[in-house]
Amino acid sequence: MEPSSAGGRPRPTGGLELYAWLFMRVSGALLLLLALGHLALMHLINNVEAINFAFVAERWANPLWRLYDWFLLALALVHGFNGVRVMVDDYVRSPGLRVLSLVGVYGLTLFFLVAGSFVILTFQPMAGG
Repeated sequence: MEPSSAGGRPRPTGGLELYAWLFMRVSGALLLLLALGHLALMHLINNVEAINFAFVAERWANPLWRLYDWFLLALALVHGFNGVRVMVDDYVRSPGLRVLSLVGVYGLTLFFLVAGSFVILTFQPMAGG
């Protein structure tokens, strides 16, 4: 790892850590754009009183909106997971506790990604609802 001119952790020079470091930068920029788009749609373009089940059902009738929301979910979860993974590596000194912590973080990330994906991809509004 080479030292970073900005301080903090040194910039990785190769391997998985380099890809994780690059992912954090790219996913952070994409998340900013996706989140600003989400906020604009949900709070600026539409009145918050108009956002209800019917609004979501109508929006999710278009597969592109589902894909947008899934990307927002997946990027946020994996970006956050990667940040927690780095914190565990930085602050958990005991090898056994580090492995246990990482297994928990991986497990929670997978659970929330599967649960969120299931909701987004299988959502069907009730007929007549």
